Amino acid sequence: MTKAVLPILREQRSGHIIQVSSIGGVQAFPTLGLYHASKWALEGFSQSLAAEVQDFGIKVTLVEPTGYETDWNGASSVQATKLPFYDGVRAKLAQIFGSVRRTRGNPLATGPAILKVVDAEHPPLRIFFGAGPLAMIKDEYAKRIATWEQWNDLSIAAHGKSDAK
Repeated sequence: MTKAVLPILREQRSGHIIQVSSIGGVQAFPTLGLYHASKWALEGFSQSLAAEVQDFGIKVTLVEPTGYETDWNGASSVQATKLPFYDGVRAKLAQIFGSVRRTRGNPLATGPAILKVVDAEHPPLRIFFGAGPLAMIKDEYAKRIATWEQWNDLSIAAHGKSDAK
């Protein structure tokens, strides 16, 4: 879809591409690897695209929703056969997610929210939709930064010494 619309937006020197990602585009959970891979790819593609098209007056926004009252994991979902090796992982996930009281978002509320993003003079590259993602991601990114800082000396050593004079 992006490939089809991009020539038109470049020619008119304006437009806004909205990509629907997911909280799964910035945080990964067990048993959803291929889903996460597709969303992380969309995140990288969209961030790169935003930098490429900004001089044409084209904006790009990734909507990263949390759970909504949809058939996301229902009858329309194609799932692999559940291997017994992962019964423990699935049980742990059920325990974690079962202990968290979650209110699913109303999909009808997203339309007006998307229009506000589209109408914004300076829309965000990324925006969460739904209650809860910001707190979850703050914790995830704090852990990532702490790990990167803990291993920074090794990271620098892995760069090696420069032969340039």
